[in-house]
Amino acid sequence: MTGTNLWDQQASNRRKSALLVAGFVLFFAWDGFGGDLAFWLATKDLPPREYHHTIPWLGLLITSLAGGMVWFAWAKGPDRVLWAAGAREVVEPRGLEEQQLVNVGEEMAISARLPKPRIWIVPDPDPNAFATGIDAAHSHIAVTEGLLHALERDELQGVVAHEFAHIRNLDIRLMTLLAAIVGAVALMSDGLGRFFRGGGRISGGGSSRSEGKGGNPLALIVLVLWIITLILAPIVTRLLAMAVSRKREYLADATGAELTRNPGALASALQKLDAHAAPTRAIAKGAAHLCIVDPLERRINDREGALANFLGSHPPISQRITRLNGMAYMFAKKEG
Repeated sequence: MTGTNLWDQQASNRRKSALLVAGFVLFFAWDGFGGDLAFWLATKDLPPREYHHTIPWLGLLITSLAGGMVWFAWAKGPDRVLWAAGAREVVEPRGLEEQQLVNVGEEMAISARLPKPRIWIVPDPDPNAFATGIDAAHSHIAVTEGLLHALERDELQGVVAHEFAHIRNLDIRLMTLLAAIVGAVALMSDGLGRFFRGGGRISGGGSSRSEGKGGNPLALIVLVLWIITLILAPIVTRLLAMAVSRKREYLADATGAELTRNPGALASALQKLDAHAAPTRAIAKGAAHLCIVDPLERRINDREGALANFLGSHPPISQRITRLNGMAYMFAKKEG
């Protein structure tokens, strides 16, 4: 990958991160002020003694909450991802496998010309790995216990180099923000579901009906659109996370292979990861797009095409292996 492509990729990820944050805040502003609009329309024609929704307290509250969540995602998002996975930081390596991981991390930091990230172990027998953080100076690489047991040193080096590629390309910023936003939107949607399951209702008051007046149809339309938005939000954000991840895995494979000069090792590692059918249960659904292979083992990831690109979180492993083997052939041909 040329330097120009690297800078273009970093600039693209910066822009997309900014757009993601802006879209997130605007979405929450709509949820708040859209609700205020529905309440205002529903109450503006009620008798003077009835409640009239004139102060947009809902919009002010929810928009402020969105701003707080963005700050939290920026400041604490990586920590929450690692906490959710039950990860343990490797401060003093426990055994030869962890020492090897630390050594490989130091080697790849030198090769990538990046600060050494903090290294973490996830207590899960399924082999997997992910990187998180906001920038190279505040980055983390986590691997599962199963990965340490399953891979040879050169294969481990290939996986760690892949994660360094995500760090160098600034994928980690966009993907970590996505993980935090997916979780926040899912939490909000769950809260709405509990409200309605608990019998919650929104009305403009019963007195207008008793006086023979019909409800405001515009208020009903706005209210329906508001509720539909809240219901669809977690689905849309999760699909967005999947689409973003799939496009970046090919680039991270290629960049990682260039860092190690050994594409075949990463191809071999991916074959071993693909052979384990069990899901990586320690990884939360909202963080699945961070991993080198899909921790949920969804079949859509084995397919290609527009639908798979939209619904799948990772490209087909067979295609990734084919591309890496092609790179290995080209490297061998140049060296020969």
